[in-house]
Amino acid sequence: MSQVISKKTDKKIKNEPVCGKALARGLKIFGDTWTLFIINSLSSGEKRFCELQREVGDLNPVTLTNRLKTLEGEGFIDRKKEAIDKLSVSYLLTKKGRGMLPVLKKIESFAKQYV
Repeated sequence: MSQVISKKTDKKIKNEPVCGKALARGLKIFGDTWTLFIINSLSSGEKRFCELQREVGDLNPVTLTNRLKTLEGEGFIDRKKEAIDKLSVSYLLTKKGRGMLPVLKKIESFAKQYV
């Protein structure tokens, strides 16, 4: 058995076969529903925290904060301070984050056809 170490978080993923390193990292980041909903919500453009919370739905603010921090740390989103109000921030997809959108469309297409 081997261990995979996340490049950004240095957290070990135990008992992962060597052939599945990339998949294990991807599932560690995107393996929960909320993260995918956040990416999907940001696909239509820059959003503030409260807008994301409204669009994503029944999501605890602490969970949303944690998911946003993870996505930012992994380089999928950028956190931008507002010019007028320095306490307010907005979030937007990076090029890396936009690269996830075709995957979401495939999941949606698969779900429409088979689920």
